Amino acid sequence: MLYIGIDLGTSATKLLLVNKTGEILNSVSKEYPIIYPKSGWSEQNPEEWWNAVKTGIPELLKGFNGKEVNGIGVAGQMHGLVVLDESDNIIRNVILWNDGRTSKETEYLNTVIGKDKLSEYTANISFAGFTAPKILWMKENEPENFKRIIKIMLPKDYINYKLTGVHACDYSDASGMLLLDVKNKCWSQKMLDVCSINNEQMPELFESYEVIGNVKKDIADELGISTAKVVAGAGDNAAAAIGTGTLGNGKCNISLGTSGTVFISSDKFGVDENNALHSFCHADSGYHLMGCILSAASCHKWICDKIFAETDYNKLEQEIDTALLGKNELYFLPYLMGERSPINDTDATGVFIGLRPDTTRSQMLLAVLEGVSFAIRDNIEVAKSIGIDIKTSYICGGGAKSKLWRKILSAILNIELQIPNAEEGPGYGSAMLSMVGANEYKNINECAEKLLSLKDTVSPEKELVNLYEERYNKFKKIYPAVKELYKNIKE
Repeated sequence: MLYIGIDLGTSATKLLLVNKTGEILNSVSKEYPIIYPKSGWSEQNPEEWWNAVKTGIPELLKGFNGKEVNGIGVAGQMHGLVVLDESDNIIRNVILWNDGRTSKETEYLNTVIGKDKLSEYTANISFAGFTAPKILWMKENEPENFKRIIKIMLPKDYINYKLTGVHACDYSDASGMLLLDVKNKCWSQKMLDVCSINNEQMPELFESYEVIGNVKKDIADELGISTAKVVAGAGDNAAAAIGTGTLGNGKCNISLGTSGTVFISSDKFGVDENNALHSFCHADSGYHLMGCILSAASCHKWICDKIFAETDYNKLEQEIDTALLGKNELYFLPYLMGERSPINDTDATGVFIGLRPDTTRSQMLLAVLEGVSFAIRDNIEVAKSIGIDIKTSYICGGGAKSKLWRKILSAILNIELQIPNAEEGPGYGSAMLSMVGANEYKNINECAEKLLSLKDTVSPEKELVNLYEERYNKFKKIYPAVKELYKNIKE
């Protein structure tokens, strides 16, 4: 039997074809644009995603028997607001996870409704990227569109809806909407009331590995596959954690994708008392704490593509003298799209500090790699403050393919980084979820045991750990020093 894992990302959808032993037989990637209507705004057209899937699956199955596809799992970028009308038409472009327009609504939720109430209702406070403030923004700024809403869903749920006709969502992805009672795994009626929406507009909830339906026959015929089982799937970070084996209590996964995340799995529900980390459901039916920085590998892409006009990333990294590690005079705040965890500041922007006439592009690129790593550490420090001692972590995402970046990150965090054999993160994790849904494996733990192994381990180098400890202590003073400037610049 064959299984398809789909990773609905921000810049592209990646599709994987996997057999029951976990071997990746083929992969296809389909890119699409991000729309920036205004500074700090970020949108996409969901039809671009569906077109990527429609054209991607037949290409993925070239040379294979599509009728052997037994299950499909979709992982997706979280938080995006997808709204449909009574005819299932898309009402407006999706407001993405890294969109910063909802600072007013975020402030309203955190100050008027109150952080304590939000945490009681949903286990989280409001961040600009979450779905609830986007609903409030739409209600205020596009009231006619708001009145037309019949179905509310998340990005990967739109793909599942197109495949099956079932309006569904899993608990891990729903956790990031600020509409889910995470502890009790149900929609929070209090938050639905705050947002002036109702249960009928919300999707039915499932565990990530549960089957929500089968591919509709007309869609199956169009794609050249069987009427395969479709599971609820997961938010991209939860799916990536499944794909690295971050299951059960106290395991950690760090993702260096477009955004960067620190994902700590748990058997039990728990909340960081300051809500600096998100408290979400996990795709293994447990829970997790997560810190998210909005710009990670996207910072690397930005400086290479836009500033240096270079697309040969390996060449650029090879220019960096490793003797400069831990000794770079240049610092970089990686807040290109504002920042979420732990500072929750939509006004924040990227900053270089320490530029001089002899500053080289190698120093600038190194500062970017270090700045993202320092921002990841900010989240690790929050975990430490609540008694979570992380000594080792899995790592995945496009940025994790860089040996230099892994070396820097390991030293800055002073932890061992483990690189899984399957480096496909969310796509592989969603394929695993589909295997469980199709009864190929009894549960996700058995699936992970059979399919996952480690390819490599990076240990922190003591000399670099000491050098980066000193640099991190300087780095963490920069944001408090420039925080007020952000607001002054914006006014």
